[in-house]
Amino acid sequence: MPSPLVPIEIRLKRLPHGEGLPTPAYATEHAAGMDVVSAEDVTIAPGGRYAVATGFAMAIPEGYEVQVRPRSGLALKHGISLPNTPGTIDADYRGELKVILINLGDAPFIIARGDRIAQLVAAPVQMARFAEVKELDDTVRGSGGFGSTGIASS
Repeated sequence: MPSPLVPIEIRLKRLPHGEGLPTPAYATEHAAGMDVVSAEDVTIAPGGRYAVATGFAMAIPEGYEVQVRPRSGLALKHGISLPNTPGTIDADYRGELKVILINLGDAPFIIARGDRIAQLVAAPVQMARFAEVKELDDTVRGSGGFGSTGIASS
């Protein structure tokens, strides 16, 4: 696989309702995520969810995924997030990218066509397989689950 600093090519097909919108792009030189914009006007009520159209489909190279992540400013200022964050777009999906947004705030959130709604991060996929065993090796943590390592730093 190419180095993370060498961009992979993701082919993008613009759909009719996405004409005139910007292609997902990095806002700064060292940004990890590309901003993606809405292809429609929509208002999401408090507690509501909506799959926002982006106006494009894409072909992700085999061995990669595109992760859809919330924008930190929308999360902090308005309570707008993704209920399935990070969302995964698989290399074999060819339909329109829609971003599932949720309004965790206390006011309706208005999205205008062209507003930045999420970030896209291209990431390599590591395939795995499971091997059933009778026992697992011991660790210091063992089977300690949620919160078992505490809150305070040592």
